[in-house]
Order: sequence, then structure tokens, then C-alpha cells
Amino acid sequence: MIKLLIVDDEQLEREGMQTILQKNFPGLDIQQAKNGMMAVEKAKEYSPDLILMDIKMPVMNGLEAMEIINGEQPHIKFIMVTAYDTFSYMKAAIKLGVKDYILKPSKASEIVHTISKVLEQIEQERERHVETLHQKEKWQKTQRLVETDVVTQLLFDHVHEVHVDMLMDMLEIPSSEEMFVMVLHLPEGGEIQYSAIRKKVLQSGWTGALYGRQLPIIVFRQPATTYRSQATLLARELLSLAKDNEKEWFIGIGKVYHSLDQVRHSYQEAMLATVDTLVKKKYRFFEEIPLEPGKRKQAMMDQKDLMEKIRLGKWDQVHARIMNSFTLLEKERTPLVYTQQRTLEVLWMISRTLSECGVETATPLFAVQPMDYRQLREETERLLSGMKDSYTERFNRMESDTFQQIKQYIQDHSHQDISLDTLAQKVNLSPIYISKMFKEKQGVNYIDFLTECRMEKAKTLLSDMEKSIKEITFEVGYHDPNYFSKVFKKMTHYSPKEYRKTLLGQHA
Repeated sequence: MIKLLIVDDEQLEREGMQTILQKNFPGLDIQQAKNGMMAVEKAKEYSPDLILMDIKMPVMNGLEAMEIINGEQPHIKFIMVTAYDTFSYMKAAIKLGVKDYILKPSKASEIVHTISKVLEQIEQERERHVETLHQKEKWQKTQRLVETDVVTQLLFDHVHEVHVDMLMDMLEIPSSEEMFVMVLHLPEGGEIQYSAIRKKVLQSGWTGALYGRQLPIIVFRQPATTYRSQATLLARELLSLAKDNEKEWFIGIGKVYHSLDQVRHSYQEAMLATVDTLVKKKYRFFEEIPLEPGKRKQAMMDQKDLMEKIRLGKWDQVHARIMNSFTLLEKERTPLVYTQQRTLEVLWMISRTLSECGVETATPLFAVQPMDYRQLREETERLLSGMKDSYTERFNRMESDTFQQIKQYIQDHSHQDISLDTLAQKVNLSPIYISKMFKEKQGVNYIDFLTECRMEKAKTLLSDMEKSIKEITFEVGYHDPNYFSKVFKKMTHYSPKEYRKTLLGQHA
């Protein structure tokens, strides 16, 4: 509803104007003021969209009142009502942004015509404002989807370099050359805090998707402070959200790395730092894990190789590697408690890797406390066998056309905001496994395939010369014409305008 204020020192004039307006514009909300001073006060409490302002009034004239109101609420529009059709009044009114004027006396038809033009302008501005808010909301939603997908691909897959650069621009977060990963271990039901966590991280990094009870966060280094200070401050801010179940919150923090290609190493370190959540502090740096001197680097190298073999399903090699490690550590008389700790960490990471591939397994725990290396071997073999069976069962159940279903869904819905989570829900697979499936079966990431689908659709739409680049941008699923043009040129080596010119040349 549009609100209108009539300001005139003569009551008959006010009542007459209101009668005309109510008859011709029944949807208006109308109030009155009898002088400029009252108009200023009424504008503060009523906040009208349009004011019909008489010029000659006692106490405070209309021009003075307009100047004050315009300074406080510049969105309000004015129509000047005056019996004085003089140049000086017109000049002053124009400076104050008056939209039109009505001379006294005027015919009702002239009043209606003048006011209807301004009311139409107000309606159009409202529609543009609503559309702007709608586009902003869609853009923010897209950014959230892109952010979680980028984190997922950086930590568990490889991202095409072109897309990394573009997505960086899209997320509007200045990435530094240094970054590290924090993994937040949440209690059951902790997902309700996801939005609050993301707000805490928003200015310093990217928040990934919540998998189980683990939430990965890529944090970009701030050169003005040290790595440990930055990580500690952010960890404490995140833990401040814990409230009643604070004991179940824990944060593991990986080391700093210098490129996006290496950031997954920091993620693995952060995951290892969360293995023991019963330490006194509720956050721990990877460097603080009590490994034997000189063995940390080798342990991480071994673990990375093991995780790759798990993803490839090479269980015999995994089994042989772990058993050989037992033999070596026993021969070196390594304390059993150390070997048991390392074994649990490796088994836990294997379970996590399986989860990323869509294979659900129980948390690996020893059924009995091993008293010697023989018992440790037996318990480890039992847990490995159970995880291998889960892996085999999962992949035996998978339908052969699952991947085709995913590709078809992307082709049919490429104009929508499709995330890995969306695809995962459609085919009941984990987002990580879908990302891996695309890499293996298609040779590209899912976002590359989505982009290709969008570009093919864009090529078809560009042949319709009636459509603008902006219209095509929205139709293929983007929200920013500049970003669309940038992607199109990367993929085709032509800007949309240049490509359209080539089409015109073919038809000439």
C-alpha cells in the first residue's frame, strides 16, 4: 500500500483533495497535516511515499518543510501544490527534487493525471527493489553452494585451474598464498549451529559441507598476525558457540601450506589432530600430536599413500603395508602404546576415506585391549576385514546406470544451482564419491561438466538475436553477466558478442 500525506493550511482544500484521491485511488493510505512544521513531524512517524505539499503556509512554508524532510528521508517524493506559478518557486522546488506540481485551482482530472504518474513511478521502483533483493538472495545462496563445493573439491579432488580462479573471484574472498585447515568435531545435533559457524568464518575463509560430525574449514592466512595466533583466536570464537555441550566440541588444526594443491595435506593433519578429543584444551595443532621424534613426516607420507590405495580398492596392499609396519616397529622395540595409537589413527582415517567414497562403516575400535603385538595384529586384521567387506558390498550394490542418471540430471537442470549435495541426495551417494566418480569416468570434475552443459545451451540461445546477453545469462544458470562472459570466453575462446557475430557471418 502506498502512503500519501496531504499538507495544506486550509481544511477545505485538504478534505477536497482527499475526496478526489479516495475516489480515484481507493488503495491509498492518506493522512493530513495543516502546516510545514506538522508535516515534518508527521513524515517522521508516518514515513509517507508521496507528499502533496502546499507552498504558502504559516509557521513553516512548504519549501522549508520539503528541505528538512528530504534531508531526513530522501526516498519520499513530492508534488508541489501552489497558486503561484512563478519561476522562483519552480527553481527552488526542482532543487529539492519535486516530481511535479498542481496549480490551485485545478480540475479533478488534471489532479488525478498528475498524481497517477508519480504513483506509477513509485510502484515501478518498488518492483525493481523487490527484484534486486530477490537477485541478491539468489546470489548469496549461489555463493554458499559454490563455497562448500570448492572446499569439497580442494580437500578430496582436483579442481581445474581455470575454475579455481573464477570461483575465487565469485566468492569475493581475497585468497592469500598461505592457508591452513581446521576441522571442527561437533556433537550429534551440532548441525543446527552451521549458519552461526559460517558467519564466524566468513571474513577469513571458506566453510565446507558437514560430513557426519566433521566440518572442514579452509582458513586464509592474515599477514598481520602469526599463524598460531590467528588459528587460536578463530578456534576460541568457534568454541564460544558450543554453549551447553561444550565438552563434545573439538577443533583440529593443520599446518600452513602455500598453494591450493597442497591444502589437502593440512586437512589430513587437522583430522589426525582430532583423533583424541579428550585432551585438556578443546583445540589442538597437528604439531602437538605426541609422535616419537623423527617419525611424524614418515607417518604422514605412509598414511597419504595408504588412503590412495583405499580409494583404489587395493586392500591386499593396504593389509601388507600395515602388517609390514608392525613387523618393523616390533623389531625396533617400539612401545606397544605408540604403535596402537598410530594404528588407531590410520584405521580411523581409512574409515573416513571410505565414508567419503560413500561406504558407511562403524567407528574402528579394538574389542579388547591388545597386550602384545600378536593381539594388535589380530584386532587390526579384524577391523580391516570388516571395512573391506563394507567396501565390497557397497560397490556390488551400485547400479550400473547411476553415473548416467547423474549426468542426465545435470543436463536437464543445468540452469539451476546444482551442488554436490543436490546430486548426492538424488542418487543416495556421498558428495565425495560423486566427485571421485566424475574424475574417473568423465575425466573432468562435475563442475566442469555442468559448465560445459551451460555453455552448449548458451551457444544455442545466442543464435536467437532477440535475446540479450543478460537474458541468456539468467537462462543458463548464472546471476552475473560479466562472470558468464568470462566463463564463456574461457571455454570457447570467444566472448558471447564475438560468438554471436560469427553466427551472423555464417548466415550472411
